[in-house]
Amino acid sequence: MEQELAIEAKYQALCGRLDKAALRLWAATEARSLGRGGVSLVAKATGLSRTTIHAGLSELNAPVSAGEQGVQLRARAVGGGRKKLIDKDASLLSDVDALVEPTTRGDPMSPLCVFST
Repeated sequence: MEQELAIEAKYQALCGRLDKAALRLWAATEARSLGRGGVSLVAKATGLSRTTIHAGLSELNAPVSAGEQGVQLRARAVGGGRKKLIDKDASLLSDVDALVEPTTRGDPMSPLCVFST
């Protein structure tokens, strides 16, 4: 019980300051240091899933390549995140232009009216 409270206090101090990957690695390190039953104890104390902690353990056990030894600059993998709307709908710019065109005043080539791709 005392270990669980100590882990919970550490988690509360770190959860707002670390990204998901770093938090997963921290939880895996805590679980590894506790030995048998460590994953369950850390999961109970932090509320993280056991699967997440096991993923962190796998990452800790994986060999570190030369490029990963420095500071990690990206939180997500390359290509992660939301795609551009223009990529999803090719006619989006022309549709928006058609909506704005009737009410456009002044120079039609003004920077306020020109859409860039």
